[in-house]
Amino acid sequence: MSAEKTLAQRLLDGDKRALARGISLVEDDDPDGWKLVREVYPRTGEAMVVGFTGPPGVGKSTLLGALTKLERARDRTVGVLSIDPSSPFTHGALLGDRIRLSEHFLDPGVFIRSMANRGALGGLSEAALQAALLMDASGKQAIFLETVGVGQAEVDIIDHADTVVLVLMPGSGDSIQALKAGVMEIPDIIVVNKSDHPLTDTMVREIRGILSLGPQKGWRIPIVKTEAARGQGVEDLLERIAAHQEHLKAEGALAERRRRNLMNEVIAIAAGRMRRELVASLEDDAEVQRLLDEVVARRTDPASAAEQILERAAERQLADP
Repeated sequence: MSAEKTLAQRLLDGDKRALARGISLVEDDDPDGWKLVREVYPRTGEAMVVGFTGPPGVGKSTLLGALTKLERARDRTVGVLSIDPSSPFTHGALLGDRIRLSEHFLDPGVFIRSMANRGALGGLSEAALQAALLMDASGKQAIFLETVGVGQAEVDIIDHADTVVLVLMPGSGDSIQALKAGVMEIPDIIVVNKSDHPLTDTMVREIRGILSLGPQKGWRIPIVKTEAARGQGVEDLLERIAAHQEHLKAEGALAERRRRNLMNEVIAIAAGRMRRELVASLEDDAEVQRLLDEVVARRTDPASAAEQILERAAERQLADP
């Protein structure tokens, strides 16, 4: 056996370069990346995974920086995964690691990565979910997932986090829209950031009013006021996150939530791959192109065309398994 450690061994030992390499492999859809995930997967499940979502401009990145600083002061290792809009030209992340949380970039106990969402409707790409697993396997005790603020479509973060934090800010039409859009059904904790704004108390009252319309049993969603740029309210937020984790454990809900999350992840990956395979197999199919032309000409409706495409794909699979 070679004395040189494998990539998996180095990653499990907490090597930041190995973690960065592993995430790059997964992001490039390299078979070695998926093999790496398979190798280290049994060593995952120890990290606290917290998802942060909310409209653009509310200060999610600043809040994550303040939380990371607090976690490091408590000697806990942190992984931060920011899912950014994809560049239409390179399909890479438009916002880089050095722009976000730059204060922590050289800290050996912190690993920060920006990734493109690659057009994923919910703001999280298939590769990002694997990246979070690799961070977990590398020994990160807290993993913060930040999704691109694209509105209600990003709600799939609830399928991948133990605790979901919705970040809003007063005086913003986007935030008010988030209150009305059903996004309020997602969070375990709500943060009103930039709380030095004169409309903060009004917004808190609005949120409480909306929450009062929902079910009142079980975990009661707290509203935390923060000024992330100054670090105010951040310690309270971290305590609420810890309290939610304890609540899940006490109720026996943490294992159930993770089971649901993993099942949803398996289905999402399978669906994504099936879609890619379907598109690839039918791309040069003249009959499919003719069928799509029929839809454009309004002679065939989209649902009927989809049904015929699925039948054709099934026939091709039987003919060439």
